[in-house]
Amino acid sequence: MPYLFNPTLFDPTYWLMIGPAILLGIWAQFRVRSTYAQAQQQPAPLSGAAAARHILDSAGLTNVAVEPVQGFLSDHYDPRAKVLRLSPDVYHNRSMAAVGIAAHEAGHALQDAANYAPLVVRNAAVPAAGFGSGFGVILIIGGLIFSMPALLLVGIGLFACVVLFQLVNLPVEFNASSRAKQQLVALGIVPQQELVHVNRVLSAAAWTYVAGTLQSVMTLLYYVMLFAGGRRND
Repeated sequence: MPYLFNPTLFDPTYWLMIGPAILLGIWAQFRVRSTYAQAQQQPAPLSGAAAARHILDSAGLTNVAVEPVQGFLSDHYDPRAKVLRLSPDVYHNRSMAAVGIAAHEAGHALQDAANYAPLVVRNAAVPAAGFGSGFGVILIIGGLIFSMPALLLVGIGLFACVVLFQLVNLPVEFNASSRAKQQLVALGIVPQQELVHVNRVLSAAAWTYVAGTLQSVMTLLYYVMLFAGGRRND
């Protein structure tokens, strides 16, 4: 919450703990953009939308729609609406970058259809994670400002829901990429020898999830450290 006074922002220990994760995230974002730009130059036989449609239909998921959505790399699968939404570049372009990202999102639809356990847990954790990322941080800051350990502890518990969500999300994302690469080769969309371009894009994207999770874990550990330190001083 940037509009709230957050005393942790002035603590060097906080930055020492999360600094490596922030640097990793910056590097990962750079890698995503650079590998995506390179893979865009590699032609593919289908557009991202057509590749996603082919993967879904081959799995019998004709009920899952494929739609364009505005934004850069805003691609996602909506399990509630059963819709796979692709950004304009991915939806229309015939490139290795487009088919790789589209196949990854189609991989989430395949997970959904198979009731892939980590995805089920992740989807169930979405409301708690959303609540924890907002209200939990407010309670943590309030507990620090007003020296209220109980309030801080409740906030830590809520923020832990965010960390749990991100930890569960990692295997979900890795598995979706694995399914994507298998389907691209099995359906003849991308030859095995050309899969290196898809690998680079999906691997770079995976590092952004790793960086985000690491930052959340280290932030949670920092809050726990503050709470434990306050308890010792009482």
